[in-house]
Amino acid sequence: MPRRQLSVRTADTARINTELAELRSRLEIRTDWPAEVLAEADRAAAVPRLPDADATDLELFTLDPPDSLDLDQAMHLARRDGGYRVHYAIADVAAFVVPGGAVDTEARRRVQTLYFPDARVPLHPPRISEDAASLLPGRLRPAVLWQIDLDADGAVVLADVRRAQVRSRRRLDYAGVQEALGAGTADGQLRLLAEIGRLREQQEAARGGISLPVPEQEVEPADGGYRLAYRTPRPADAWNAQISLLTGMAAADLMLDAGTGLLRTLPAAPEAAYARLRRVARALGVDWPESTPYPELIRSLDPADTRNAAFLEECTGLLRGAGYHAFDAARGVPPPADPGHAALAAPYAHCTAPLRRLADRYAQEICVAVAGGTDVPGWVRDDLLDVPGEMGRGDRRAHEVERACVDLIEAEVLRGREGEDFDAVVIDVDERRPARGTVQLADPAVVAKCDGEGPGLPLGERIRVRLTSADPATRTVRFAPV
Repeated sequence: MPRRQLSVRTADTARINTELAELRSRLEIRTDWPAEVLAEADRAAAVPRLPDADATDLELFTLDPPDSLDLDQAMHLARRDGGYRVHYAIADVAAFVVPGGAVDTEARRRVQTLYFPDARVPLHPPRISEDAASLLPGRLRPAVLWQIDLDADGAVVLADVRRAQVRSRRRLDYAGVQEALGAGTADGQLRLLAEIGRLREQQEAARGGISLPVPEQEVEPADGGYRLAYRTPRPADAWNAQISLLTGMAAADLMLDAGTGLLRTLPAAPEAAYARLRRVARALGVDWPESTPYPELIRSLDPADTRNAAFLEECTGLLRGAGYHAFDAARGVPPPADPGHAALAAPYAHCTAPLRRLADRYAQEICVAVAGGTDVPGWVRDDLLDVPGEMGRGDRRAHEVERACVDLIEAEVLRGREGEDFDAVVIDVDERRPARGTVQLADPAVVAKCDGEGPGLPLGERIRVRLTSADPATRTVRFAPV
């Protein structure tokens, strides 16, 4: 659906922030830092471990949301004979974290950065994550630097990684990059981002991989309050993501060859799941010929069409089951029989966001050691097999936080409007109780349960619904068909 925005009444902001603080307390999420963690972070930030290799001649740039300070990645793109060269610098968190130290122990407790509308609960102290390790422009930084050569079609020819000193030149954001590309004012680096990004999308299609263009529901600060929005990824977002995915796939291949690593895996969905999607497609009137593979169908759909948007929402069910898989053949734990990530149609590893995700630091260390022909650090091997369990716990908590925050803001947006009618699209129907399902409002940007009686809800159709309850205390919103 098209992106719409609605601001929460600013008079409610103080109460919302109080409720968010209470939510963090209920979920036992600590926002303060132990004194020993802050002291160790300050000491590490004052004297970071800088590599001998100097790559400060690379004119790197970062591409992130405009308010981000924890900048994990910076890139430099160039042409080479017969193809392209991608340099991808990733913040070297290990240069600031002592294995087994206070910062390391706290990071393993937190697992990943958590995002609330009013605050960010970072994985590492801000002195590290938003300052000393962040690839801020003009600052000398230690980095894990990938060099990935591609042929003229965007396929990988060679991938290598090492530690190096870097200095980013520019801090860019998605909207500005997209605007410059659309206006024809983009420089050569950004034009290459679009060129390489499109080639990598073609490579993804050839592998049978797919990225779902589903608009995401987000809570954003605005005008002293908060707003709910549907965010549809821009092409620039997707091209930037392709560079990260390229690096993650190169890391996975490197670790699989070495017999030691940490993968992000997703099993293929069972045939029953695709059979259900075909039933949904028929119900929605989405044309899915028997001869058309699922990835090809997804790439042909315009998410602005409400029927297609409802179908794409149903497709997200195929992504459930993603997880982490650690292996160390030398310790009798071989790689998984199927190491692939079904959505990417290739092996893949999380390694490009170490400031925000615990697993990435481990993958980085393994890749640097393997590429340099040195032993994987002992602390990595000692902890490696425990990391998937820790990441699973962190993923569950992050999902719980995200859902709870959205539910709270939805209830606040609609509080006091019980009995009002709204336009909505039915995006999901309970197969066992077809009169119940999920509806998506365009304005405000709310996704909530809808409980009806009698005939089933018309999947993919626009209907009028009436708000029956909006309770911030229980973070619940309910509608009924009019």
